[in-house]
Parts: sequence; C-alpha cells; structure tokens
Amino acid sequence: MAFGGGWAGRWLSTATGTAAGTSLRDVRAIIGADTGAAANLTGAGVGVALLDTGVAPVDGLPAGQLVNGPDLSFESQAANLRYLDTYGHGTHMAGIIVGNDPASGSRGIAPGAKLTSVKLGTANGAVDVSQVIAAIDWVVENRNHDPANPIRVLNLSYGSGGNPSAWTDPLQFAVEQAWKAGIVVVAAAGNDGNAATMLTNPATDPFVIAVGAAATKGTLSTADDDLAPFTNSGTADKVPDVLAPGESILSLRDPGSSIDVAYPGARSGTTLFRGSGTSQAAAVTSAAAALLLQAKPWLTPDQVKSALKGGTTLATGKAGSMRLKEVNVNNALGLTPLLTSTQLYVPSNGSGNLDDARGLSRVVSNNVKLSGEFTVFGPFHSANWAAYSATGNSWVGGTWMGNPIAGNGWTGTSFASKTWGAATWLGAPWGGVQSWTDPTWSGRAWSGRAWSTGAWTGARFSSSEDWTTSLWG
Repeated sequence: MAFGGGWAGRWLSTATGTAAGTSLRDVRAIIGADTGAAANLTGAGVGVALLDTGVAPVDGLPAGQLVNGPDLSFESQAANLRYLDTYGHGTHMAGIIVGNDPASGSRGIAPGAKLTSVKLGTANGAVDVSQVIAAIDWVVENRNHDPANPIRVLNLSYGSGGNPSAWTDPLQFAVEQAWKAGIVVVAAAGNDGNAATMLTNPATDPFVIAVGAAATKGTLSTADDDLAPFTNSGTADKVPDVLAPGESILSLRDPGSSIDVAYPGARSGTTLFRGSGTSQAAAVTSAAAALLLQAKPWLTPDQVKSALKGGTTLATGKAGSMRLKEVNVNNALGLTPLLTSTQLYVPSNGSGNLDDARGLSRVVSNNVKLSGEFTVFGPFHSANWAAYSATGNSWVGGTWMGNPIAGNGWTGTSFASKTWGAATWLGAPWGGVQSWTDPTWSGRAWSGRAWSTGAWTGARFSSSEDWTTSLWG
C-alpha cells in the first residue's frame, strides 16, 4: 500500500521502451522543440516551481538556475538533509526541465528556465497532502520573488491517495488558486495502468493540464507512439489532456539516493538514470510550457493549455482510439489563442475533508496514522483555510495558517543560488507524542554526494512497482 500520496515515476532496472533509454535530445525532437520557431527557445525568463523530493547538488544542475524554496518535508528537521534529495525523484525531474550535464552532454528541455524547488518528500517519498497544499500556497504567494523569472509553471509529478469531489476538494482548490494567479499547473495522470478509470488527484481537476506518458517505441517519429501501458486512461469526465514522452527517460542520477541504491541497473554511465512514468511526462510538459511562455509571455494558463492540446494527434493503439495528442511545441507556437480558450468549469470551494483527498494513503508517526482535519503541522479547518488561500494570506513569512513551519525569508544556506530559511516544527501534530524524532535521521548524511540508508515510514510520491512507490510518477 502507498502511504500519504505519491510521486508518479518508475525507476527501471530493465528499461521499458528502449534498453539504452530515451535521451533528452531525442525528447526535444519528439515534442517539436528543436525545429522552426521553437529551436532557439530555452525557457529564459520563465520560473518553474518543482514540488517534489528536493534536488541534489549534482554537476548537471547549475546552481545559478536553482532556487530552494522552503523545505516542508519531514527531513527539514535534520540540517544535514534539508533541501536535499534523498529519494532521487526530484533530481530526475529537475534534470528533465533545466539540467545541463557536462559529463554526458544531456541538457534539459528548458535549460534557461529558473527552477524553484520546494521539497516535500523524504527518502522513501513520504508526504501528506497537507504539505502539498501548503507548498502550492507558498508558490502562489511568492511567485514574483524574482521579477526577472516569475513563476509561471508549477510541476506536480504527484497524486494524492484519494479522489474526492472536484467541487469541494482542498487540493484541487489549491491548484485552482495557482491557475487563477497565472501559473500553469501540470499534473501527472498516474501510473495505475490503462485499466484505471480515473486520473490521480490533482490531475482530475478540470482546469489543470493532466499529462499521460507516451510510449515512443524508440523512434523520433510520433507515427508509432501510443499511450504507455502504465498510464491511467481516465474517465469520460477527464482523460489525459496531453501526452509526452515518459518511457525510459534519461535524466540526472542522484548517487546514493534511495532509487539509485535500489535500481543500479537503471544507471547509464556515471551521471544519468533511466526512469519511466507520468512524472517524467509531466516534467517534459512543464518544460514545454516554459518554452511557450518564453516566446509568448502574455498567454494565460487557459491559453497555454489550449495551445499544448493542439499538438500531434496520435493514430495508433489506445491513444488513437482515444484521440489523444502528444505535446508539440512548434505546433503550439503557431496557434493563435482564442477567447474560447477560457475554461468555464465549476471551481472547487475547498471546503472538503482532507481525509477524502488522502484516501487510504496516510503518513505514520509513532505508529499513529494521520487522519481527520489535521495537517502534519496542526489542526486544519478547510473552509477557513480556503478563505485565506483565496486572498493570498495563508502564509505570513514562514507561518502557514498560524503554524511556524519555515523561516521568514531568504536566509537559508544551500548549494542553490537562493534559499528560503528553515524552522523547527513545534508541538505534536498527531499521535499525542513528541514531534519529529526519527532515529533513521542520524543514520543519513550527505557525504561525497551519496546518501546512506534510512527511511521515514509514510507517504510516497506517484510511481508504480518499478520504483516501489505508488504516487510520485
């Protein structure tokens, strides 16, 4: 069972699709980002927020392109783990978006974009939906912290454990506030297989861009592409809005991270790693959105979604029968946004229960599962929170809804160019026992860019059996 939601990715000891993996150069060609008007775009001037498991200081992630927002993960309470990627998922996503690896020559799809990492997951991906909601709120309220690179794209290679009503779900309310603030939200469709008749939350939200993975069959042509067999196909209410390459994607390796240790066969050379999932497809799509916004910064999120949905229609297999389209940046650049691009869905009011968003996925502290109207930081009242979130007042400095959970500004220290400060979480959020003591923390350290073993019992980011997590994609 997955705990607390998950990251939508699959780390492969034997690659799906092609044995050698699909390079980011090939991905760029497949999505039409290396031809015509798209060829010279890098994402410069566009900020992308990555809500994930942190990023590691590997050579392929230029410090000047990275900002560390607050670390809201359980590992934030350990100074030697704060901001860093003990799991390996976030580094892989960051490589797809802004990577520039001198050893392999691998470059991200939008290497000129500015990436803001907000760490949520631990060494086994553990995260609660309340941490994700707090992170989305922070991104919305701090989207203009760098006026030269305002955050215009938010990548969520994540799915919560539940699928509540879109009209009341707090998680969907949070992503809709980002959308209303001018941020394109990209969410992984989930990796439960084509038979899964619902996308994962928040990809279920009608406003955001839900991304499925395309199986590219080892070719640069889209003529043989199909829906990857692990991708959720959705329902009549919502199928994946777009597809993007998501099988055997070669991106940055995080040496010594959980997935690196568990799946040594997925390594390619010394710096790259193969991964498959709707997580990878979401990261590709986030980078594509950054390219589009560099060229046309005036586009609204609705217009970006409409343009990206005007990609290449796939004609084979499951994708053909569903009339799904694969992202094509050059095609998107050639489209004229219409007033009819405006989406008129009924929005969420945010009043629903957190437990409905969690479903069966729970983080565990001292053998007590987090449940009810509690965040990992303290009590929660959905309707009250929604009112503050809607007006951009849920965060005051490092305090979210009255709970001090981060520093009060850019006072933190890390390898990234700019870093939000840290704070100690006080009190006992649930379980009636001491807060944040985990004996495995003392057994983990960043040394020689390798992590030792240890894991928090809890949630996971959307992925499937290939990386033994369930919701980190």
